[in-house]
Amino acid sequence: MKAVILAGGLGTRLSEETSTRPKPMVEIGGKPILWHILKMYSHHGVNDFVICCGYKGYVIKEYFANYFLHMSDVTFDMRSNRMEVHHKRAEPWNVTLVDTGDDSMTGGRLRRVADYVRNDEAFCFTYGDGVSDVDIGAAIDFHKTHGKAATLTATYPPGRFGALDIQGHQIKQFMEKPKGDGAMINGGFFVLSPRVLDYLEDDATVWEQQPLQRLAADGELMAYEHHGFWQPMDTLRDKTYLEELWSAGKAPWKTWK
Repeated sequence: MKAVILAGGLGTRLSEETSTRPKPMVEIGGKPILWHILKMYSHHGVNDFVICCGYKGYVIKEYFANYFLHMSDVTFDMRSNRMEVHHKRAEPWNVTLVDTGDDSMTGGRLRRVADYVRNDEAFCFTYGDGVSDVDIGAAIDFHKTHGKAATLTATYPPGRFGALDIQGHQIKQFMEKPKGDGAMINGGFFVLSPRVLDYLEDDATVWEQQPLQRLAADGELMAYEHHGFWQPMDTLRDKTYLEELWSAGKAPWKTWK
């Protein structure tokens, strides 16, 4: 199964870090948060990734092009113009990097990579700036059982996001950034049927607005409830919090060895 990851936004609320690199390349524990997300999925057997690039996408491309340099010890023999990589730390990943435009919205970016997932039975879809100890494998299994077009991981927020009206695992209504407290929210870890591509109109389509609202109205949006750790990296405070967890060896999203 493939995982499509949104990695093209401006990250304006984290401008202290994103003036020179896209937000998914902001580091936690010396590794881009994008790396952490790939490790999360890989732990659950998902190793085929389609990354939707946009703002400063070349930084992401250069990172993967030089992955061994980032992850291994290297000797440069300047006299013979030779490089030797020691103890190569390979990952079982297949990473496709797609330029989905600087100005495309979240649904527009998914639409631009439609050809990579159109013929799949289902695929995962998430944002490139959040980590969790969500059981991705269980979410995939849940998606396969209900036969609807979309599964959204519902969780409780540290802040306010798109709230969900859930009845018997079926999402009856999707409300983006509503007023009030207490509801579960869009945790951003989706499992989708290619049928959702029909809900995407153009580059300006915002996934969290009309597509999810229409899927809910059509009875095609189901909730996989996650009651564990979930944390986006929207602000410098969020980054500092995640960094502290990682440095203390208490990062709940690190489920891999």
